[in-house]
Amino acid sequence: MASTPQDEARAALDASGQLPDDELDIGAVALQFARIDAPQADWQAAASQLTGIARRAVELAAADASADRGDPERRRQLLARLLHEECGLLGDTETYDDPANANLIQVLERRRGLPVALGILWLHAAEAAGWGAHGVNAPGHFLLALEHPRGQLILDVFGGGMHLQAQDIRRLLKLGEGDQTELRPGVLAPMNKRDVLLRLQNNIRLRRLAAKDAEGALDCTRDMLRLAPRHAWLWREAGLIEHQLERIGAALQSLDKALEIEPRGEEATRIRSLVEQLRNRLN
Repeated sequence: MASTPQDEARAALDASGQLPDDELDIGAVALQFARIDAPQADWQAAASQLTGIARRAVELAAADASADRGDPERRRQLLARLLHEECGLLGDTETYDDPANANLIQVLERRRGLPVALGILWLHAAEAAGWGAHGVNAPGHFLLALEHPRGQLILDVFGGGMHLQAQDIRRLLKLGEGDQTELRPGVLAPMNKRDVLLRLQNNIRLRRLAAKDAEGALDCTRDMLRLAPRHAWLWREAGLIEHQLERIGAALQSLDKALEIEPRGEEATRIRSLVEQLRNRLN
């Protein structure tokens, strides 16, 4: 039987799951996730746009001496020009929870997206230009950092690539965690490419769970595992959804895998207790 576009995309995710993080093509992997979630969308047009963004980033980088020398503010300005002025990409403030905002193909079609979806396009462009950048795992709001010898520039790509000062970051944290929240060590933890991609897909997974679509959430979790087969939390999530669906054997396999990867800690203790209960049900 001929393979479907979703089969092809899942095979590509399986291959990416075997790569070290620094060898991942973040735009291409996000595109494969999008092909699975929107199989009728024009993924080839999106791939062409990704190529165009990369080429344009190289052109802008090569033509600007300040950016070439490492000026982070100039690099920010050039990326904002490319992605927000030339490509017209913006944060979707009107239909924020629309699943299309987490699908890279549809983001490129609609020119609207979630912070992490836009962030992937910024990271794709920055890498093409040869500039250091990484995601920032801020609570409730994905941010991006442009690296430079004296530290990093924190940007809000949802807001057009605005450079955030300490007071701006503090304001975002308070919106996400409450008025008592302050800047603290670890709150702006860097994210590798794999974790940025998982954060993108987790938006889809959580929306499916909220809509009581357990089957769809399980499919999404299993696709995330293709990219990150050694992430214990994903095996736990798969097992908990399988438990909800009364697939006890499958749940045990997933939960056992989670414990194999991460045998210690509070979560492991909780999962070990659940595994014991499920095994008793099978006896």
